[in-house]
Amino acid sequence: MIQPKIMPGPWTPSEATDRIRWMAHQNGLTLSYTLHARSRILERGMIISDVLHVLRTGFVHENAVPASRPGYHRYVVQGVAPNGGQRKIGVPVIPDQAGCLLKVVTVMWIDETETRAGTIIGND
Repeated sequence: MIQPKIMPGPWTPSEATDRIRWMAHQNGLTLSYTLHARSRILERGMIISDVLHVLRTGFVHENAVPASRPGYHRYVVQGVAPNGGQRKIGVPVIPDQAGCLLKVVTVMWIDETETRAGTIIGND
């Protein structure tokens, strides 16, 4: 893979797919997980390699959402979890190209419509 030029976001879904995939394939990649993401990975019976596989092979289908830190954006990478019964998962990440860092915000099943606290779709 050819290194994409470092450019500030927000990226289009196609640009985000290419850039996140490139980062996920680098030996110098740093993956950072929020406590929430770690909890959801355990709760859903996934392993870290599921997340990495989706980051390396998945697609970003939606536009970026601004992150809480100015200048950063969140993208949801979707793909199949090899150890998740071939279910599709979504991995919201906040990339930092300068440091080849991907911060994993959470991990969710794409086909899930509800959580214990309520709906994840946004329709009550």
